Formats: sequence, structure tokens, C-alpha cells
Amino acid sequence: MFASRIKTLRTSGIRKIFNLAASMESCIDMSIGQPRFDVPEPLVTAAKQAIQDGHNRYTPTGGIPELKEAVTGLIREHLGLEPEAVMITSGVSGGVVLACLALVEPGDEVIMPDPHFVIYRALVELCGGVPVFFDTYPDFKLRREELESRVTAKTKFILINSPQNPTGTCYGPTELEQIAEVAGAHDLLVVSDEIYNRFVYDIPARSMLQFYPKTLMLSGFTKAFAMPGWRLGHAAGPSDLIDVMETLQQFTFICAPAPLQKACASCVDLDITPHVEQYRRKRDRAYDGLCERFEVTNPGGAFYMFAKVPWPGRSATEFVAAAIERRLLLVPGNAFSTRDTHFRLCFGIPDNELEVGIAILNELAAHPPAGTGKTTAKTETDGVDLPDADDKKDLPEEHQTGSASFAAK
Repeated sequence: MFASRIKTLRTSGIRKIFNLAASMESCIDMSIGQPRFDVPEPLVTAAKQAIQDGHNRYTPTGGIPELKEAVTGLIREHLGLEPEAVMITSGVSGGVVLACLALVEPGDEVIMPDPHFVIYRALVELCGGVPVFFDTYPDFKLRREELESRVTAKTKFILINSPQNPTGTCYGPTELEQIAEVAGAHDLLVVSDEIYNRFVYDIPARSMLQFYPKTLMLSGFTKAFAMPGWRLGHAAGPSDLIDVMETLQQFTFICAPAPLQKACASCVDLDITPHVEQYRRKRDRAYDGLCERFEVTNPGGAFYMFAKVPWPGRSATEFVAAAIERRLLLVPGNAFSTRDTHFRLCFGIPDNELEVGIAILNELAAHPPAGTGKTTAKTETDGVDLPDADDKKDLPEEHQTGSASFAAK
């Protein structure tokens, strides 16, 4: 009874681990990509006030005027340009949904990096499109010749993400200029997911919109202000595309949450520098703690590392399953990639838990459990074979690793 488009969908490896984490009373969760600090108090106060003042009904489809004006001002101030058009979306994921619905027809090709965020491939395929990957392994850097080699007559747009999920890679001016040159040479749109643009550690944050006007920039507030459940994002770019996305939003999301739009309108420029510095220290601790036993690139942004499995010939899915037995939750690489050679960890967790996680990872690297040894270094992303939430009864009650022991979160 299901539409044929559903055949392309696979359960997200991230959500599978998320459900498992919710069912476990004691674990170290390095799987879910969300900030662990509290929502800034000015936003909490503004949201309460908005609800009490009755801002609980539908808003204009593209967002309330004061929030759109605030976003436009933010872009003007930080990027030094005036966007053609702006709309408010239900998170950046909502923006990607609208962009794919607006642009992708059956057979169209969309170029994206490998590895990439999980929804990109799924949404392109759901619209009948064909994901085309440009390889960024082993260092996750963009190489112009690799990108350009993927352009064909069927290419509809290039989809990028910087800072990246899952690798934490940041594109600097050189990489963004190369993308602009390739896109410009073939008159292609670039869709740029910049939700992590406030978590940048080593270089100034840059936007694709600064380098190429035919860019749809997707960003938002949910990561920066630790409120991913609020589902607030924004899109800026060509006015004709924004107009179509607004029309599509009328028949899908309707509008982003009304009281939360109102709350953010006066808070878009909140200073989160102390949190960014805290996450820089966590990044440094995670990298320093793992780089001797793992092949891992030091991330320049976001709060992820994408580490190579240190067991020759064995997959990330095997490694993650072994970590779960020790109550450490990670996400295997085949959730993000055509390969299953790496795993993603989120280092944005409390420091004491980060130390335990590092210890478990190093123990696993030094003492791999017995296994088949069957290589799965190159696989299609057809889901992950990991325990379900219902399998929690099979997990050990307690695990000791070196001098670090598990305690309930």
C-alpha cells in the first residue's frame, strides 16, 4: 500500500542510537549532535512571555516580519551583504526538505560530499533524484578536480555543509572560492547548510553566500542556542527560489512555531562566545586523547569527530556495536557515507563523561574483541545493524575501563 518512493528510505542510524540512548539508564552518549548547555535565559524568558501574550497561533508562512528583519540584519552585519530574500523554516532540515521539493525532479543529480549529513541523500532520493558524491576521504578536504569531475548535464545543484556534520571540517576562503568557480562555470545553484556557523574554532566563519550569489544559505538558531527541539531555521537566497519554498511551506510545515519565532526575534545576536570557548577545549581534549590510537582529523568546527576504526579489515558497525556493549554510544560511518570505515562521536558532552568516553575508545583500540575479520570497508548506506531499544536487556549492567568506571548520567 506504500508509495514506491518509500523504498529508498532507511531508518536513520542516528535516530536508532537516539532511541537506544533513551532506553538506557546508564550510558555515555557521544552519538547525538546537540549542545548540552542550557538555553540562554533571555530566550527562555522571551518564550514564556510570548506564550503568555498569546503568540500561539499561525504566523505568516515565511515567518513573522520582526524575525525576518532580525535575520536580514544579522546577515547584513556578519556577512556584509543584503540577501535577496529571507524566510523562516522549521529548522535547517525543513529548509532542505523545501529546497529539494522545489528543485529536484526524477533523474536530476545533486552533488554532495562523502561523508555527508544523513538527510541529504534520503531527501534527494525521495524526490526521485540521484545523489552524486565527491570523495573527501581521508582528510575530508575539498578537492576542486574531484568536485568538478562529478558535474554532468543532469546536475541540478551542489549541496555543501560547513562546518560539516559528521566530520567537523570547515571550508575556508580557498575552498569556497573553488566551489564558486565550479558552480559558476556550469551555472549551478549551491545549497549551503551553515547551521554550525557559530561553532568555529580556528579560522573566521565564512559563508558560501559571500563568495557566490547563486547560493541558498540555510542556517538557524537551534544549535547555537542549544534548542534543537524548537525547530527554528532560516533560508536566504534568490527571491524566486524563496518564493517557491514559501508556497511549499504552506502545504507542508505551515509555519515555524509561533511563540518561538517571537522569542528569537529579539535574541538573534546573543553572545555564546563562552560556550564556543568551552567547546574548543572539549575539542582539544578529545583530539589529544584519541590521536595516538586513532586516525582522526582535528575538526575546525561543529562538535564532531569522524574517526577511522583502528581494527584493520573490520567495519565501523562492528566497532560501534562493541562500544555499545560498554555503554558508549556512537554512530557508525555508514549512516553518513558510502563507506563504513569511520564512526562519528560528539565531544559536546560533560567533561567527566568525555573522559570516560575517551578511555573506553582507547581500550577498544588497544584490545579489539574477537570477530569475523571480514572486511566491510566499502559498503552502501543501507542502514546499520545495531541493537534496538528493545535489546537493552542484553546490555551489561556495568562496565569498567581502566581507571574510569560508568556512573549513571
